[in-house]
Amino acid sequence: MRTNLFHIVLAAFFLFLGNANLYSQEIPKPSKSIAAEKQPDSLTITPQGLIIPADSTAVKDSLKVKKPIIEDQIRHKAKDYTKMDQKKKLTTMYNEAEVYYQDIELKAGIIVINYEKSEVYAGRIKDSLGNYTQFPNFKQGNNTVEPDSIRFNFKTKKALIWNSRTEQGDMRIKAEVTKRENDSVYFMKNSRFTTSKDVDNPEYYFLARKVKFVPGKKVVVGPTNMVIANVPTPLGLPFAYFPMSEESVSGFILPSPGQNNNRGYFLQNGGYYFALSKNYDLAVIGDYYTNGSYGLRFESSYAKRYKYRGNVNLRYENLINSERGLPDYNKTKIYNLQWSHSQDTKSSPSSRFSASVNLGSSKYFQQSINQVNTGSRLNNTLSSSVSYAKTFNSIPQVNVSLTATHSQNTQTQQIDMTLPTLQASVDRIYPFAPKDGSKRGLIKNINFQYNLNAKNQIQTTDSLFFKPEMFRDAKVGFQHSIPLSTNFKVFKHFSVTSGANYNEVWTLKTISKRYDAAQNKEITTDINGFDAYRTYNFNTSINTIIYGTFNFGEDKRIQAIRHLVKPSIGYSYAPGFEKYFDTYAIDASGRTAEYTRFANGVYGGPSKNNSNLLTFELNNTFEAKVTDKDSTKTAPKKVMLLNSLRFATSYDMTADSLPWSPLRISGGTLLFKDKMNINFAVTLDPYALDNSNRKIEKFNIDNGGSLFRMTSANLTMNYSLSSKDNKAAKKNEDQLSNQGLRNGGRADDLFGTSTDFSNQKSQFEDDDDEEESEFKGFFNAEIPWDLRLAYSLTYGNMTRQNKITGNSIMVSGNIDLTPRWKMGVSTGYDFVQKGVTFTQLRFERDLLSWRMDFNWVPIGDYSYWGFFIGIKSGMLSDIKWDKRSTPDQRIR
Repeated sequence: MRTNLFHIVLAAFFLFLGNANLYSQEIPKPSKSIAAEKQPDSLTITPQGLIIPADSTAVKDSLKVKKPIIEDQIRHKAKDYTKMDQKKKLTTMYNEAEVYYQDIELKAGIIVINYEKSEVYAGRIKDSLGNYTQFPNFKQGNNTVEPDSIRFNFKTKKALIWNSRTEQGDMRIKAEVTKRENDSVYFMKNSRFTTSKDVDNPEYYFLARKVKFVPGKKVVVGPTNMVIANVPTPLGLPFAYFPMSEESVSGFILPSPGQNNNRGYFLQNGGYYFALSKNYDLAVIGDYYTNGSYGLRFESSYAKRYKYRGNVNLRYENLINSERGLPDYNKTKIYNLQWSHSQDTKSSPSSRFSASVNLGSSKYFQQSINQVNTGSRLNNTLSSSVSYAKTFNSIPQVNVSLTATHSQNTQTQQIDMTLPTLQASVDRIYPFAPKDGSKRGLIKNINFQYNLNAKNQIQTTDSLFFKPEMFRDAKVGFQHSIPLSTNFKVFKHFSVTSGANYNEVWTLKTISKRYDAAQNKEITTDINGFDAYRTYNFNTSINTIIYGTFNFGEDKRIQAIRHLVKPSIGYSYAPGFEKYFDTYAIDASGRTAEYTRFANGVYGGPSKNNSNLLTFELNNTFEAKVTDKDSTKTAPKKVMLLNSLRFATSYDMTADSLPWSPLRISGGTLLFKDKMNINFAVTLDPYALDNSNRKIEKFNIDNGGSLFRMTSANLTMNYSLSSKDNKAAKKNEDQLSNQGLRNGGRADDLFGTSTDFSNQKSQFEDDDDEEESEFKGFFNAEIPWDLRLAYSLTYGNMTRQNKITGNSIMVSGNIDLTPRWKMGVSTGYDFVQKGVTFTQLRFERDLLSWRMDFNWVPIGDYSYWGFFIGIKSGMLSDIKWDKRSTPDQRIR
């Protein structure tokens, strides 16, 4: 509707006017012509349109070339006929008439051009059954108008349009009569505004009697009321303004009212959205409670194409409990900061910057009233990482990275940070390898490199976060290492890897220990100043690969089982460094003890004892060849039976006692077409326990027990299946960007899904058109569903407790009861605590242009319910109604 139909009219006019061989019903009368005497032409017209006198040698351009009216190729066609009536000055195109000019398209059942009145008419036609078909379709760029008929004057550039249908973003508009004043202003009568896909039979619409419409910018309407299912409602406005800009615009965010038992009435999620530019925005959202509590949130997203993208989310809440003067009155201030940043890999291949920050008050998700993700209350850890890496393409190549990390336990409120960690490395150098050719043999494979690792490590608590005490106890250290290694083969089938490593550690703080007789205790004093220690070690290992196949016959269901074995034996030696150890008195009797002044350093201290360690490892893989169920396939199908079965232990040759370490057995496999993932681990100790449950220098079998004593074991199983595997995979992929995952939760919905009713996005992703087409008419017998199960079992027997320490199962599933009804549930059961774990029930009704859902957590410390109904389109997201209870919180 933004375009000018004048070009179409002129295109058609010149097209038919220029063809002298086309006539209507009248035949031109023959006329007698008199030949004129040919005169010599004194002017020459060049192909470029220049007029040159015949007797002139110089060209003088005295004529101004006019800009052509038609600037592009014109195409037109009609299925039945194209007729021109010169007497009535009409040109008619009938049945599937089309006209194309530049970016303009006009299609209709009939198109009539009246040159006498300077008007063009486009309308529909009737089919053989008398029904109207081929409605006019006018399109320019991204704007499309589909009316019943159009009448346009190409001199005044005004038009009348009957039953026009157009789209502006998510909004669809149908007007009974539209009057076009110029290219940018339209006046409409009895117009419908809706976000429904079917503008002729919408689920709801806004009926406006008078409308001023500026395409791509705005719609201003007079008295307007809302109609739902063709039933007028009392909801209306004396006037309204609808922004139609394709770009983001600033505006108010309407709050949601409610009541809280502890804090009174409230307004939540209200604020203002600032569309600052195409590259970034800002939303300021707040909550207010009548007892004085309040909350503020600042959310911003930014992006630059082919460069980077990210978002920042800062949340702060000042919560007041009870009433001033009462004994249980208190104030709580909590906050949370989230920042995500990702860089396009193509923007700078040699440097990379990324950020994933989630830090704040440890009890934020447990105490916050306005939750973004229900499952976030179950998170025990907040973690952050900001890193920058740079690669210098020199010879040898140098890599440098700078990383700041943060880890916060929400239960103990302990915070571990590195501000920052510096890592630098020089690529491997082969001093004896030829410049051309392969590196083979012991000497040619000798290589070394240089690594630097530096840390500023901080350990603090939630109450001291970013206070001077936090930085006072920081630990700073530098670690230099130069690994030297080589590898070669012996006896053709054995690979040997040998190496040595030199380490040098610098620190800016050491300790000193002494005995204080007055206090009768040991005193540890920090000593500031540079100090360093140096260590070295040696290691070697030999490994090979053994294949074994057990054939059962090609006529069997299981034709063969293939066993892959990777045995490995390693040896490592590290001397003791006694020179870095001192002694101090531990009591008044003069007894002494040894310590190293580097004990509290970032990288720990050196070892006093020699280490002579033998390691043994055995990795196994089992796979089978089975006859394919598809009889057309002759080759057998490979099936993985056991992805990994690992045995590992070690023997310390310098240990005074208990030289053997426990045997660790671990493994994992995938079953049922990779839908079930199983992992297990067992720890077996060869030594026995005494009556005090302490390990003794005696094998368990010699103490009347078995060969090994099981000290711990664990088993985890995850099973995921759905009626459509590709749909479930897509859903999990989409959830990777949800707010719950940014809060530190899971990517799946085993801990529940988001219950942020201020967000209009559906909890369950809408099916695409192809999937919805299956449900037209009768409901398809194959009901879409998905199911996830997670099981965990832990056994402990370190001190003969012989106890199941953990045994729980979690279940999450979603099902489409009907094409428009969806239901989901997340729950679980703890067999040790004998109680139901976090449980959430989800119901959603797709009302086409609307969405309705109900979330309910019936039991637990944070039981609540929430109901929401609103329009899906973000343009009308403020038209909603939600009601929810406050979570039953228990301050811990």
